[in-house]
Amino acid sequence: MSLYLIGDLQGCDTPLARLLETIDFSPSTDTLYFLGDLVNRGPESLAVLRRLSALGDAAQCLLGNHDLHALAVWQGERAQGKGDTLQQLLAAPDSDDLMHWLRHRAMAIEAHDWLMVHAGVLPQWSTQQTMALAREVEQALRGPDFKRFLSTVFGNQPSQWDDRLEGVERLRVVVNALTRLRFCTAAGEMEFSIKGGQADAPPGYARWFEVPSRVTIDQPIAFGHWSTLNAGQSMHHNTLALDTGCVWGGCLTAARLGPQAGEFELIQIKCEQAQHPA
Repeated sequence: MSLYLIGDLQGCDTPLARLLETIDFSPSTDTLYFLGDLVNRGPESLAVLRRLSALGDAAQCLLGNHDLHALAVWQGERAQGKGDTLQQLLAAPDSDDLMHWLRHRAMAIEAHDWLMVHAGVLPQWSTQQTMALAREVEQALRGPDFKRFLSTVFGNQPSQWDDRLEGVERLRVVVNALTRLRFCTAAGEMEFSIKGGQADAPPGYARWFEVPSRVTIDQPIAFGHWSTLNAGQSMHHNTLALDTGCVWGGCLTAARLGPQAGEFELIQIKCEQAQHPA
């Protein structure tokens, strides 16, 4: 039995197929953990969702910001953006089935001594609190009023966690942390306008995993989302970044987990379907 953590696909099914062939993947014995952004920007979002949904429990998938955006577009709550590549997926005869499958994916996963999120974890959150808050979002997304959830959850405010938050503001902070976080302060105030490296951080902000007071510092965390990091090489502050920019002409990266916590072996597949950032 082998366990793999896999970075952002963003609609790149061809390199995924090559990766599964390279690792000799067996759905009866192996488990794949996808770290979100399964769809959009790449050319094969439909093929990705058909492949992953057919794998059953062998493919455990997180939701990323692009996946939530795709769900909102599907429900008519957001317009497609200039760089979106969702048309084929939304026009497919099995689109509704695939999108219902997508909205039932996880916001965070704790398994095999790892915490898995798409983007990040706020400094004040423990692993247990992160999982509990993720379940709150999952409940809203999987419930009968999910369309209303999708109509209200997008936005940058509030930018900071407060245990007293309720309703849509509470869920919005959780969604933004788990699917969009890059920079934050020690107090957990998030900054969303900067997408570059550490040199671009505003004064008082740091990359979320480098905040010294982070409660999860002793918890191995795997994440995607941030392709401009020097990702997929080694653990950094007990975190492993696995978005290596497949959709932009980089690599699709998988980490085969070892027997000890934090141990892994990297497998990378070059993506030749490069898109251009919008």
